Order: sequence, then structure tokens, then C-alpha cells
Amino acid sequence: MTDRVERFLLRGAPVRGEIVSLDEAWREVVARHELPPAVRDRLGELSAASLLLAATLKFDGAMVVQIHGDGPVSLFVVECLTDGSYRATVKLRDERGPIAHDASLASLVNAQDGGRFVVTLDPRGESPNRQPWQGIVPFDGHSVAEMLERYMQQSEQLPTRLWLAADERRAVGLLLQRLPDEGGTDAADDEDGWNRMQRLAETITPEELLGLAPAKVLERLFWQEALHAFDGRGVHFACNCSREKVVGMLRMLGREEVDGILAERGSVEVRCDYCNELWRFDPVDCGVVFAQAGDLAPGTATQH
Repeated sequence: MTDRVERFLLRGAPVRGEIVSLDEAWREVVARHELPPAVRDRLGELSAASLLLAATLKFDGAMVVQIHGDGPVSLFVVECLTDGSYRATVKLRDERGPIAHDASLASLVNAQDGGRFVVTLDPRGESPNRQPWQGIVPFDGHSVAEMLERYMQQSEQLPTRLWLAADERRAVGLLLQRLPDEGGTDAADDEDGWNRMQRLAETITPEELLGLAPAKVLERLFWQEALHAFDGRGVHFACNCSREKVVGMLRMLGREEVDGILAERGSVEVRCDYCNELWRFDPVDCGVVFAQAGDLAPGTATQH
């Protein structure tokens, strides 16, 4: 078992597939967030699904998947970069009650029909004229798989199926997608390929997804099919937070705002939502931050 996305095609049929297994990468996320089991597992499913969708990005940058909710969970976020790194986080409401172990995604984020699903494609490092693209749709479905299947149908008009599972150890996902028929190719030779692949995949159980290595899952489901594996890549947890970014945030807040926090609390503390790293700045640290920016406290002067 490994942290990897594998892609494959069904020969002679307009069907492509992907399978992802998150092991150490997922356990890094679990270790950094203390979450109710149902919330943890839904985040794992969303992580697996997001990496499956990000595997086909054709630019250098990031895909950010967000679910904004009106239930016990106010926000799920998964960020996937085209270098194979990813990070994920959840925001829970302070006033939430107990969360059942088997709570569905819909009950967590769409309790009052106010949930919404957001996908942002951010071509970082490319042409400065290329702006991020964002799609926002109402929450539709009861599970992560249902929600993303319907989103893909609406956004790309391509029938897509997902099978997802997660626990405290692993997060796994399987994606099948029916590709458009193309004239002049053999892709339509197997007219029943799409329906047959779906029926086979529907026999997989969450326990099998979590208990078998990706190659064994494909063997278990499609041992009679002519699958062609055409590429794969590793994935890993990584967070790009840094002290320099926190310094930039403090400068954006401004000297007056930061001084007010120091007067009230004695220090400024910023915790990263993704990796849980705590950055602490005492009055001396903050003085250096603004001195380097040329913003000195009133009545002070630079010493020569």
C-alpha cells in the first residue's frame, strides 16, 4: 500500500479510470486534527476524491475543493497541487452537538439546505494574465461521491462514478468516467463497456477498498477486462505555511491592530488551519517585523 494515484483505460471502450490510496499522507492529516470519526472519514473521502480529480489537471498550480456548510461542519477544504502534494482541514461550529459515528456528509454540512460546493483552479506560476477559475454550485447529494458525481456531470457533461472509503488509517478512492465517443477510433467497439465497468465496480465494499492494495482492488473487480495502465504519480502531505507568510499577514493587519492584540494578550499567536503549526510573536518579534517594514512605533527613530 502506498500514497499514489494510478490511471488506466479500458481498451476498446470509452472508459477511463483512476484509483488513489492515501496511507502516510492521510495519517499526517489525521494526526494534526482531533475530529469526530464521521467528520474525519468524510474529510478522508473528500481528500481521495479531490486527488482523483486533480490528477488530470493540465496546468502547473492548485485545485482547491471546498464544502461550505450550515450544519455541525462549517467548512471542509482540500488543496491539491500538481506536484502531488496536498493538505486538508475542517472547521467545526462551536455550538454543535454530538455527531453520530455514521453521520452522512449531508447531515454535517447541509442541515438547512444551505450547503454549497466550490472548486477553484489556480494556475500558479503560469502566465500572469491567466486568472483563477471558480465554480460554485448548491450542495446536491448525501455523500461525497454523490455530490462530486453530480458536479462532474454538470460541469464537464461526462458521466462519472466514484467509490470512496476512509478511516483513521487510510483514504481510498476509485473513479470511472465515460469518455466522449470519437469518430474514427476503436473506442466505441465495446458499446457495453461503460455499463459493465459500473456494474463490476458496484460490487466493491468499503472494507475491501480499505483492506486491499490498489492493484488487488483492480484485479478483484476487473480481472476479465483489458485494462491499460498508462501513468501514475506519488502523492504526499505538505503544508506551505511559514513564518515569512505570517509576517506578511501581520504587516497587512498593520501596526495599530497588532499593538492592540499585544496589549490585550501579551503576544500574537497564529495557528495554521492545515498543519496545526503555531507561530508566536512577542512584542520584540513584532517590533522587528514592523522595523524591517519601515513602520516604526510613534515617537521612535531609526538609530544611525
